[in-house]
Amino acid sequence: MGGRKWQSIKRQKARVDAQKGQTSTQLSRAIIVAAKQGLPDPAGNFQLRTAIDKAKAAGVPSDTIERAIAKGAGTFDDGESNYEEIRYEGYGPGGVAILIEALTDNRNRTAADLRAAFSKRGGNLGETGCVGWMFEQKGVTLLVGEITEETLLEAALAGEADSYEWLEDDAGGGVEVFTAVSNLENLNQVLQSHGLTVAETELRWIPENLIEVTDPEQAKALFKLIDTLEALDDVQSVTSNFELATELLSLAG
Repeated sequence: MGGRKWQSIKRQKARVDAQKGQTSTQLSRAIIVAAKQGLPDPAGNFQLRTAIDKAKAAGVPSDTIERAIAKGAGTFDDGESNYEEIRYEGYGPGGVAILIEALTDNRNRTAADLRAAFSKRGGNLGETGCVGWMFEQKGVTLLVGEITEETLLEAALAGEADSYEWLEDDAGGGVEVFTAVSNLENLNQVLQSHGLTVAETELRWIPENLIEVTDPEQAKALFKLIDTLEALDDVQSVTSNFELATELLSLAG
């Protein structure tokens, strides 16, 4: 995939991450679902380990994390409903594709909240499958610290990575390494065995084709829509297939 494409994805991700980190509620729900779907022990559950690491990095208290693990394992009953993972799809201003991952204990509430958010910001919630085919899910590992191209290339090949992208200093620096979802844990282990520092791992939806946005008003409307969707507690992630024209990059600051 071209560098321009990866740079666009990186810019949008960096902006959303800086604009609003996930809440304690969202991070706790991710732990609950991970513990429910696999072993409640992070040592034997990569998804759970990743969710816990993100929660710790965001300052979620240890007792909150432990309680979320217990809820997922079924050993902590507080009368709350079970959460399930659901993917929603829709369109933003100008027909831009929007993919949303949510964790919810009430599908009707979540769908109603999302529909209202889309309507308020000039978009619309679509049917399942309407835009999902435009995205591919990948495992992504963020490397930080001292990294040489030679070591990175050797480790990426050994770990069966698909590609990697150096991040600019203004985006925090480091390298993002991409792989198949099923290979993410193996890739992390191989990268670390080569002396590289793994700062973060995640599953991310990558748009296959991007729509360039050249109208500043459309760009602002899209940012407002993403912000509104991200503010919903049930929402875990929001991905879109637009990139800003060069002259509009300042709007993402």
